[in-house]
Amino acid sequence: MSVDTATVAKIAALARIKVNEAEIAAMVPELGAILAWVEQLGEVDVSGVEPMTAVIENHLRLREDKVTDGGVQAAVLANAPARQDGFFGVPKVIE
Repeated sequence: MSVDTATVAKIAALARIKVNEAEIAAMVPELGAILAWVEQLGEVDVSGVEPMTAVIENHLRLREDKVTDGGVQAAVLANAPARQDGFFGVPKVIE
């Protein structure tokens, strides 16, 4: 894909980047080289390579799904400034 000054100016406008004519002229060969490299990557045969989500394989350490606490409602509410029916009491904010 060839990149010209009009394409670079359009990309800069879409990205809301203010560039002058000298910067646009300098970016034309840079963007052309980047796109050539991406096209070169497209030529690589990856038919036997499985997709991966990370370079280093991570395994989640799972724990048994069981309740380890509970039955401490009275201890939790002991320092509450207001209690109502076993819950924290809060002032009404909506009339």
